[in-house]
Amino acid sequence: MIQKTVNTNHIISLSKKCKTLKQLKQIHAHFLKSTLPGNPYAIAPLLSAAATSENPLFFSYARSIFNHLPHRNTFMYNNMIRGFVRSGSPKGAVFCYLEMLNCGLVANNYTFPPLIKACTILELNLKLIGRFVHAHLVKFGFGDDHFVVSALVEFYSSIREMGTARFLFDESPMKDVVLWTAMIDGYGKIGDVENARELFDKMPERNVISWSAMMAAYSRGSDFKEVLCLFGQMQEVGIKPNESVLVSVLTACAHLGAVTQGLWAHSYAKRNNLIANPILATALVDMYSKCGYVESALAVFEGISEKDAEAWNAMITGLSMNGNARKSLEFFNRMVLDGIQSTETTFVALLTACTHAKMVKEGLKLFDEMGRIHRVKPENQHYACVVDLLARAGMVEEAEKFVEEKMGGFKGWDANVWGAILSACRVHGKVEVGNRVWKKLADMGVADCGAHILSYNMYREAGWEMQAKRVRKKISDAGMQKKPGCSVIEINGVVEEFLAGDLCHPQAQNICRMLDFLFKMVNLEDV
Repeated sequence: MIQKTVNTNHIISLSKKCKTLKQLKQIHAHFLKSTLPGNPYAIAPLLSAAATSENPLFFSYARSIFNHLPHRNTFMYNNMIRGFVRSGSPKGAVFCYLEMLNCGLVANNYTFPPLIKACTILELNLKLIGRFVHAHLVKFGFGDDHFVVSALVEFYSSIREMGTARFLFDESPMKDVVLWTAMIDGYGKIGDVENARELFDKMPERNVISWSAMMAAYSRGSDFKEVLCLFGQMQEVGIKPNESVLVSVLTACAHLGAVTQGLWAHSYAKRNNLIANPILATALVDMYSKCGYVESALAVFEGISEKDAEAWNAMITGLSMNGNARKSLEFFNRMVLDGIQSTETTFVALLTACTHAKMVKEGLKLFDEMGRIHRVKPENQHYACVVDLLARAGMVEEAEKFVEEKMGGFKGWDANVWGAILSACRVHGKVEVGNRVWKKLADMGVADCGAHILSYNMYREAGWEMQAKRVRKKISDAGMQKKPGCSVIEINGVVEEFLAGDLCHPQAQNICRMLDFLFKMVNLEDV
């Protein structure tokens, strides 16, 4: 029990340390009994602690306190706006602001950053509210406040109005590291890596969040080699990585197969007690799986105390891509038993696993149950997976029928669908089916290079020379070029990338000489 002798400052301190709703209620009761009659605004600090707590029960209780207060001030409203934003209720924050104005209270510079944040996370059709808030804050004289400007840059970036965001940035008299980072992050989120990097290089000072924003920009653009390059530069200047940086690094390692650097990131996370972060742990599962270290991925996964859908998906996908189809289905059953709602990604992984294991019956059953039982609506990628499932098993007629009857024909679908059937027709010698599919694609005016090359190879290998020549002529007339193959290897912690036909590598001549030497040895020629 809280003693009557506890002073106000002590109670404020206690309110911030509350772990349970019962403790918070005890402090509130003390306020009601001893403090409130003399000063109706004394409850504001307790309200602030409850409203901005990460515990959703505390915010619910803060709303109850707030709704029963006979006297309110701007400080109280500001904290409630922050609370609504933290609880993911942006509309509540906007209505709270409007109510504050209706009560005749005056907004201050602390009102607008969380209010603009609320506008940033509103549904797209309500983004206009953010412009009205912008007009309000300019009218009230807070247009130059650097916290407000940073929030506005984030808002305009979220609606892809980078011209407005850049104008605000350029006109701001005080550009601190927060504002620079907000601008870089905005460019990064719309895929404008060039402008993001230009600003990053001009920054007078950088913190770990700045580096993280720039790495995330490269990661979104799939420039994973540059992510690792930037990470090396960050280490050289003595900036310690945080969880976000490590997630970007691990994502890059996963795509590049750079397991050595991935192991370093895992070791660093362990030494600095970051491994409990579920997003970081999920990135580790993904990295180990994509690098072929399934047992390590399983060890990390089993160590995650609160496994969300993303963690389960990473593990199921990892098992799937490493050929453990049965085990991926077992993990899916565990996921269901644990009460975790499966997602679109879950079923892509499961259907892919069934495809590579030629488990047609199980795959079709999963596709049938995903919407009916698991409440996941099949999307284009799931239909494409079923086509691939049937085609790879040699059931190309069934795959064609599925496309026509369940998907409304080939029109509107992409290379994942027709490529799967054409490839299977070539492998299984079903040229008649492949010929029908090719004619439909030709009638649709499909200009996909991969589909043309698959069709050409199918006709040529089956001895249909006339059709092969026609397809070859189409490829030549349209000037189609197949995207060159790419391979990546890691040597002594350094990632090397090679493109077919590319001689830009600094050791290209030595590599070609070695390949020529090996070729002659294989063919027993004089070296």
